[in-house]
Amino acid sequence: MKVSVLGAGSWGTALAVLLCENEHEVTLWSIDKQEVAMIDEKREQVEKLPGVRIPDRIAVTNDLEGSIAERDLLILAVPSIFVRSTSRMMAPYVEDGQMIVNVAKGIEESTLMNMTEVIEDEIHNARVGVLSGPSHAEEVGRRIPTTVVAGAHDRETAEVIQDAFMNSFFRVYTSPDMVGIELGAALKNVIALAAGIVDGLGFGDNTKAALITRGIAEITRLGTAMGGRVETFAGLSGIGDLIVTCTSTHSRNHNAGYLIGQGKSCQEAMDQVKMVVEGVYSAKAALALAEKYQVEVPITEQINRVLFDGVPAMDAVPSLLLRNRTAESEW
Repeated sequence: MKVSVLGAGSWGTALAVLLCENEHEVTLWSIDKQEVAMIDEKREQVEKLPGVRIPDRIAVTNDLEGSIAERDLLILAVPSIFVRSTSRMMAPYVEDGQMIVNVAKGIEESTLMNMTEVIEDEIHNARVGVLSGPSHAEEVGRRIPTTVVAGAHDRETAEVIQDAFMNSFFRVYTSPDMVGIELGAALKNVIALAAGIVDGLGFGDNTKAALITRGIAEITRLGTAMGGRVETFAGLSGIGDLIVTCTSTHSRNHNAGYLIGQGKSCQEAMDQVKMVVEGVYSAKAALALAEKYQVEVPITEQINRVLFDGVPAMDAVPSLLLRNRTAESEW
């Protein structure tokens, strides 16, 4: 297949290398001319994915129109806050029925749309799918075994995505539950911030396990209220992605949370991580969705207080532990 990866950050670069290994004809696009020049010269994303060689046969370009024309598959790999603006730039060049795969994780704060909805809002003539799951770019770039899920409105589109990406170290399942896949992907970043804060405050394994468990319960409550399937949240883009993001040093959300737990402000933490911290941008949207669907999300509420209301992280802990007593399962 002829494939273009739009976005040359860590994830876009790792996927471009993977697709090239799968014998596709791959183009890697970036809006940043300096980034294009650096990658083209060094054949490595030095700043965001060091140590992973970019094969010479991957074309690196700043030409958006040329990256879209006559491509079988377009992988949209920009951060979630740039999905709408990039989709808008792409729209004039996308052909009827051209396939776009979103790999960003987030919720648009102003509209409460997930990323595929944003793409479809800007590009009306494409077939849009999503690829998500527990998949750090740093590990995919090193060929470490990884498993993800491809979602689409129809099985044929999902299976095209599956076939394009799947190989001996990257296994892809399919699912029709795009809502559940994208909500799991976005909301786990919010919980991962909380997990980082837990570590930054010096708490232990008990606390982390409780947070992950109650986090997936929170995500599932909201996700099913919005039409997602329970099994999706028990799967790769739910509990799978939540575990990896809450526990790994590769996770920018966990790392930012850790710095906040150590006393840094939200902005100071993001500046130190030096990459987009998706959970910060999804936290307000997640709370707004919970209010819209009348779902309790106590962890998300406290994360918003810490991020945006100046509440010290340590002060948020009693607010969670001393909530009204309740049951884990219905009697």
